[in-house]
Order: sequence, then structure tokens, then C-alpha cells
Amino acid sequence: MRILVVEDDPDINRQIVSALNDAGYVVDAASDGEEGHFLGDTEPYDCVILDLGLPVMDGVSVLEAWRREGHKMPVLILTARDRWSDKVAGFDAGADDYVSKPFHMEEVLARVRALLRRNAGHATSELACGMLMVDTKSAKVTVDGRAIKLTSLEYRLIAYLIHHQDRVVSRTELVEHLYDQDFDRDSNTIEVFVGRVRKKIGTDLIETVRGLGYRLSGSDEGA
Repeated sequence: MRILVVEDDPDINRQIVSALNDAGYVVDAASDGEEGHFLGDTEPYDCVILDLGLPVMDGVSVLEAWRREGHKMPVLILTARDRWSDKVAGFDAGADDYVSKPFHMEEVLARVRALLRRNAGHATSELACGMLMVDTKSAKVTVDGRAIKLTSLEYRLIAYLIHHQDRVVSRTELVEHLYDQDFDRDSNTIEVFVGRVRKKIGTDLIETVRGLGYRLSGSDEGA
């Protein structure tokens, strides 16, 4: 899952990016509203963490522009402002959730997980598909109760597929959501990672839909 952090305080920016990376997400970062707006307008994100008090272009203006442009990714507002009017302005601009500074990083991570779940139509942090279970809170993967050891990129792959289970996900979409903007993206590497994950989970849950991409389905019928 790929997340954008738009925060002008360099220390807070680094802390959030580091915590998200440790939690298994791929993260892009921006330090002002103009850069943040550009990234959100040109790159696909599963979630955005957006400060309101940004230089060059404030967070509310950034969010309003994204929504006018048709971008529907969930947005978590981060701000030191505590006036109710600022919160209302953020929600009216299209925000999905709100956290005031100072904050506990675990709360931010929990709210990000919740936004990702809701956006994909899931109610809990434990996502199941057949015998496969992914706990997005602990980043643990099990098959029929057996723990599966995955690399960070392999976990990102299976987490993205299970968030979008029963839907065909193209190789291009996977590349866009598994790698940050500076990575030398090559869709051929996805085939390698899919093959590795299939061997590790030991099932045919990941179906290859020829010419289209991959689908994670609990029917356990591979192609």
C-alpha cells in the first residue's frame, strides 16, 4: 500500500515516514502544499496524510483541488490547529479523518489502517481470503493458522491483493502501489514476487488472469 505524507515540519515528516515504512507501507513525502498537490495529482496513493498549515499552498486548498480533480483517495488531516472551524474546513474540503498535534504515532497508524480498510470495504484489521489471513495491525500473514515469513515487498504485494480481493489487479497497478516514485519500476519483477508468494503460501489463491493481471480469490482455483 502506497501513502503520501505532506508535512512541512522536517522532524514530524521523518517520524511519520519512518513509522509507515516500519509498518510495511511504501511512502512518498512532500514538504509544501504545491509539491504535495502535484504528487497527489500525478501518482496513485492508497491514503494521504496531509497537514493543514503548509507553505506555498495550504492543506485545505490542496485537498479541495484534489477533490475537484476527481481524486478519491482517503485523506487524514494532521494539524496543530485545535479550533472547531479548522476541523470543519478540513472535512468540508473532503478529509476523511482528523488528528491534532501533538499526537501519538500509534494513533496515526491505527487511523491509516482504518481508512485503508474502509476504502476497500473491510471492517476489521484481520483480512481473510480462504485459508489466508492477513493481520494489517501486526503485519502478520498466516495460512490455515501457519505463520508465513515474507519480505517487506512480498508483504506489500499480498496486503494490496487482499485489500482488493476478488478484483483483477493489473501488473501496472501493482507496480504503482508497491514502489515509491524514485524506484526504477519494472512490471516484470511483479511476476517474480507473485511466484515467490505463491510458493510461500502454498495455495492457488493468487490467480493469473491472462492479459489482465492477478486476482486474489478464496475460491482457490488458480490459472
